[in-house]
Amino acid sequence: MLDKPKKRLAHVNDASSCTFGTEEEARKQRILRAADEEISRIFKEVDARAARTSEQSGKAEPSGDFTPADDTAPGSQEDKPSPSAMRSGDNAAQADNPHSGRDPDRNEIDNTQSGTKAAEITNSTGTKGSFHRRLGPVDFSKSLTAGLSAVRKNMLMVLLFTNASNILVLAIPIYLFQISDRVLTSRSTDTLIMLTIVIVGAVLLQAIFDAIRRFILMRTAVEVAAQLGAPILSAAARASLHGTGREYQTLGDLQQLRSFLVSGTLLAFLDIPFAPIFVLAVFLVHPHLGSIVVLSALLLTLVAFINQRATAAPFGEANVFQSKANLHLDSMARNSQIINALAMIPEAVKIWGQDTAGSLKAQVKAQDRNIVSAATSRAIRLLTQVALLGWGAYLAIQGHITGGMVIAASIIAGRALAPIEGSIEGWNQFILSRGAYRRISTLLRSSPLNLERLVLPKPEGRLDVERVLYVPQGTKRVVLNGINFSLRPGDSLAVIGNSGAGKTTLGKMLVGSILPTSGSVRLDLMDLRNWDQRQFGDNIGYLPQDVQLFPGSIKANIARMRDDVDDQEIYQAAILADVHEMIATFPQGYETIVAADGSPLSGGQKQRIALARAFFGNPRMIVLDEPNSNLDSAGDAALARALKHAKQNRITAVVITQRPSLLQHVDKILLMTNGTISMFGRREDVLRALAAHQAGQLQNGPLAAQLP
Repeated sequence: MLDKPKKRLAHVNDASSCTFGTEEEARKQRILRAADEEISRIFKEVDARAARTSEQSGKAEPSGDFTPADDTAPGSQEDKPSPSAMRSGDNAAQADNPHSGRDPDRNEIDNTQSGTKAAEITNSTGTKGSFHRRLGPVDFSKSLTAGLSAVRKNMLMVLLFTNASNILVLAIPIYLFQISDRVLTSRSTDTLIMLTIVIVGAVLLQAIFDAIRRFILMRTAVEVAAQLGAPILSAAARASLHGTGREYQTLGDLQQLRSFLVSGTLLAFLDIPFAPIFVLAVFLVHPHLGSIVVLSALLLTLVAFINQRATAAPFGEANVFQSKANLHLDSMARNSQIINALAMIPEAVKIWGQDTAGSLKAQVKAQDRNIVSAATSRAIRLLTQVALLGWGAYLAIQGHITGGMVIAASIIAGRALAPIEGSIEGWNQFILSRGAYRRISTLLRSSPLNLERLVLPKPEGRLDVERVLYVPQGTKRVVLNGINFSLRPGDSLAVIGNSGAGKTTLGKMLVGSILPTSGSVRLDLMDLRNWDQRQFGDNIGYLPQDVQLFPGSIKANIARMRDDVDDQEIYQAAILADVHEMIATFPQGYETIVAADGSPLSGGQKQRIALARAFFGNPRMIVLDEPNSNLDSAGDAALARALKHAKQNRITAVVITQRPSLLQHVDKILLMTNGTISMFGRREDVLRALAAHQAGQLQNGPLAAQLP
């Protein structure tokens, strides 16, 4: 890149009010440099000891000490760097070597091999990069497994406290039984006091155990969210490239799981296994009473089954309508300016209202059935209490049991049936949570990010597009057909053509945003689908036709929202894109805060900031889609200088444009017509052919000039 001194941006740019550095950041930098120096010293000592050991054994080995990049010409160093040099030396190498950029391999070296030296290769441009090394897959399914493991582990503790809590629930029936059959008959105050003290202790202990299990479930929900939040968002972001955007709603599914883990429905499910114990206790009082409880439990189970079958379809329909309504809300938020400017609010609200009405209608249908089931189960439980008390009184009259036993059996039966009733009332939440888990599992297990990738050397920028055909999913319209061309490292290409010719689609395909239906797009001979996504993104720049900035500072937007980059890299990207002087005119400079819509920046300023973002990190290939659509004459001049900088730094550039002013700054031109290539070749050849065509001198048939 540029031959700039390695220093903080605040020192480069004091006069322009672009102050990044603070005393706290400077102190952190000094600490980091001291730590790197100490680590380097330790590795050098280890290497020196290894060398002495090798000499003593008669086997000479290279020391592997790192020579700073500013002492050695780029590309001339043949020694392999030590692990410390891989961390601390790449910044110095980047300042001296205009083609080195940032190390594309940002992944950690395996801890078990941290003492080994990473092999390097020298490419044709004299730069060096890490040799081919296998990178393990992200494997989001491991995150899902870790989340499930956390749930299972914590559930064991919850079940332990649930067991104790349910046993202590028997304290009240036993207390009533003892008072009715022992205290009242013996009129013993001492017995009453002793029983009361014991029961009060049992009740307090039961309350403590119940609170503890709720605490554990709450923390389990938080742990699940922490384990799955980032993987779900990453997988959704990747899947949304080829989806409808609903993948992001999987984060709402995670919220549904969290709600279920802290809900009373889950507690009811956890209490159900103890219902047979309570039924057995009622059987011990009298078999007739136990039979009544069993019959009631069977009736409640039947009601729950009917409720599930009756509400599954309406709840699913409601979820579909609600998802569509949420997508429409997102669209309204993104296009709020257009909606207000064109007075489209009534129509937008109408569309949202139709989807919402469909969701509410289905919900009402499902909830009506759920309410009927809940009322039926509650009636069954109350009738069970009546039957127990009535038949128990009859048995007491006959002398089979006592009055205290009747009351105790009634309370125990209520405790046995309560979890079943609670499960019926919360069955809808269980269905929603089960569906949410299935969607999360499908998203994480099927993500293409799970596939293993090979970490490659930093690319040179060679681009090969081979027989590309693209038909959007769900349609039969051919957008791209038979696209073939190649670019050498450092080449610049202008893609021109009428609207709808497929230029923007081709640009998206070159950066991996969409994948070809058939054919391949290769960077340095490797298909884009086989590049590690992080490494590929580090080595390309992209300026889309619809420029979007993220809420935050200009500095963060240029740095692609990363917080682990040096300010010098941001400065170099701004210089490459020729926007540093523009940023310097802002009152807060690089710390100027922009909103999601880019305000307070103008359209041209947004486009130039996005251009700097495309140049960030010294990419080897940039794709610019209509980069001058919002630029004035000064912006056009800055864009021309940026393309010149790209040429000087051997950055392969693809510019999609409809303006002839950019054609003089490229090497080759590609003319597209209806998704096919009409002309491709050197700028002079294509311009001559276009001029001949306009003059009526071009014979029939497309010209496809070949690369020299």
